[in-house]
Amino acid sequence: MQMRTIVALALTYALLGILMNSVGAVILQSIRHLDATRMMGSSLEACKDLSVVAASFLLATRVPAFGYRRALIAVLAMMAAACLAASFAESFVAMQLLFVITGLCFGVAKIATYSTIGLLASDPADHASITGTIEGVFMIGVLIGAWLFGWFIGADEQGGGWLRVYWLLAGLCITAALLWLTVTLDEREAVAQGSEPAAGWREMARLALLPATVAILLGLFLYVLIEQGIGTWLPTFNSEVLHLPAAISVQMSSIFLAALALGRLASGIVLRRVEWLPVLLGCLAAIALIVIATLPLARQVEPGTGLGWADMPLAAYLFPLLGFFLAPIYPTICSVALSALPRHRHPPMVGLIVIFSALGGTIGSFLTGMLFEHLSGALAFYFVLLPVTLIAFLLPAIRARQAQGAAA
Repeated sequence: MQMRTIVALALTYALLGILMNSVGAVILQSIRHLDATRMMGSSLEACKDLSVVAASFLLATRVPAFGYRRALIAVLAMMAAACLAASFAESFVAMQLLFVITGLCFGVAKIATYSTIGLLASDPADHASITGTIEGVFMIGVLIGAWLFGWFIGADEQGGGWLRVYWLLAGLCITAALLWLTVTLDEREAVAQGSEPAAGWREMARLALLPATVAILLGLFLYVLIEQGIGTWLPTFNSEVLHLPAAISVQMSSIFLAALALGRLASGIVLRRVEWLPVLLGCLAAIALIVIATLPLARQVEPGTGLGWADMPLAAYLFPLLGFFLAPIYPTICSVALSALPRHRHPPMVGLIVIFSALGGTIGSFLTGMLFEHLSGALAFYFVLLPVTLIAFLLPAIRARQAQGAAA
């Protein structure tokens, strides 16, 4: 039964990953076929991110009282209805509403998912392993979603046919909801404070003021700043610095997503056997090495070098591989934070995690964009070394949080 619950969690989380990360494709199609301007298209990112923050802040302490299993079923049902509505509406306003609903559902789903992991895990190592595996499946969903939307867009001949992708996604959401109906989940340990939302918000504030929690949230903020900065601007790096054709620049960026997925799945295995601190320190050292070794190669690439997959510059393949070493950092830090707390304190902590992750993603993309604007693309990505170094200094404090355990 536990394995069925993990499968249901992973499938739900992956489906939300597909929808959350489809914003780039939807912006493109909204500009092409829904009469949206570029400024209007950029509002979709805000619709998604602000809704995630709102859900985390307003609903984090209410989800336990409603029930994690029931919350995930409700999220899937709402997403299925939203996908079907968007597929028939064919308007930009419908896309905005879709991403508002997607952000709200993702915020609730992340709280329920991470809190459910706390109910399933038998010890901190098991917690880290399950978290890494589910986050790995999430990244696989993101990767599949990029190719899925690309296929429907490529097969679209009328301008609205690409919206049929939402029929498939609605069907998958319904399938996942039916799977949850076959799952039983003992949530008694989760509801000790769930019936008092006001107390839950005070708990969130108390957690946010603890020095160890500050270290955890800052570490997660810096991690997401790196990941989103690289993920958002890697196609531009491929095009402007490595001089690759536009289509191939986008396709090559999928190597980064694949590396993230593989790294998180691998961490789910490794962290069952190896203590997490040396693993993460090794990963940070590998990231720094890849940046230092690869970016000088990128500056040597001449225009016209990479016109096909067979003759790509070496940097186009090497640099995205840092995603493999980035991958274990986020789920492991989240796992350390949560496994050190009693299970009824997980929802407010997850709420804080989601809020600071969203802020890190937004600021990371903005800062990297500013660096690309004022520096060469190769120099801009050297910025990665600064947050990598800061995370390395924060890890001992985060390790102390695990040692403190429930006393925090």
